Amino acid sequence: MNNTRFATIIHILTLLAKYPDQWLSSEWIAESIKINPVIVRKELSVLHKQGWVMSKKGKDGGSMLSQSSCEISMADIFNAVKNSNVLGKKNTCDDTNCPIGKEINIELEKLFNETDDIVIHALEKKSLKSFVDQFK
Repeated sequence: MNNTRFATIIHILTLLAKYPDQWLSSEWIAESIKINPVIVRKELSVLHKQGWVMSKKGKDGGSMLSQSSCEISMADIFNAVKNSNVLGKKNTCDDTNCPIGKEINIELEKLFNETDDIVIHALEKKSLKSFVDQFK
């Protein structure tokens, strides 16, 4: 996952958790993160699908957490935005004439899955709340 989606989603969730009784607009969240509100709305839709966020339309609308930050693990967040293995993607090389090329993707797949499992296991031990509590 070589992009900023994980960091962006955690930033959004942290803001929502820090202001649990306020409807935060996508514009306000975007200003805090210094990104386009369209990106915030796109990521909020991912959070809606997970059941972590609710939104209200209108002048006084916005988004807020619909689930306790204690119940959302960093692994849950990682899995919600994961679009590739931690180590990236396999080679496109599958040359059957090459003793390495014909088997490398099988071995890479094992390594990638093993690495992902280590990362996910570490992230399962951390909740969104424990992350949020770092910010006073």
